[in-house]
Amino acid sequence: MLEKLRQFISDVVAPDATADQKFDDTGFRLAATALLIHVISIDGAPSKIEQDKLHSLIETRFELNPGTADRLIEAATLVEGEAVDLYHFTSVIMRVVDEPGRIRLVEMMWELVFADGKVSEFEENVVWRAADLLGVSARDRVELKRRVAGDAAETDAIA
Repeated sequence: MLEKLRQFISDVVAPDATADQKFDDTGFRLAATALLIHVISIDGAPSKIEQDKLHSLIETRFELNPGTADRLIEAATLVEGEAVDLYHFTSVIMRVVDEPGRIRLVEMMWELVFADGKVSEFEENVVWRAADLLGVSARDRVELKRRVAGDAAETDAIA
């Protein structure tokens, strides 16, 4: 089973794949997506709203077409299920992503947390821990939370 998972992941991020099929050469997108899946799964099964938001974020932020985004989410779901801690993902991200990129990733986490209008203590805790492992300051993490919460409140008021 584990070997099949490794082979699947290898096929997904293989350097000889076409540009549309591979996610990136460093594993960053796979690790980031697995981290995002962890955020929406921490308090139970992800809601349809959370799944849709995840797909939207993956497509727009990683500039992927819908099919590639689907494959990335599928691969990341498998990887996330096998991981024992957040360090597995954050260490990959820390090696290849600059500080502004890591801050954007924490912002994506907050967007997922606020997507369904319900923020659990588990979701807040996992964002806090991930941000810490990603070297994002507490000040930046809290500011991102406030900004995303404000944007979510404005969206709810309009709807």
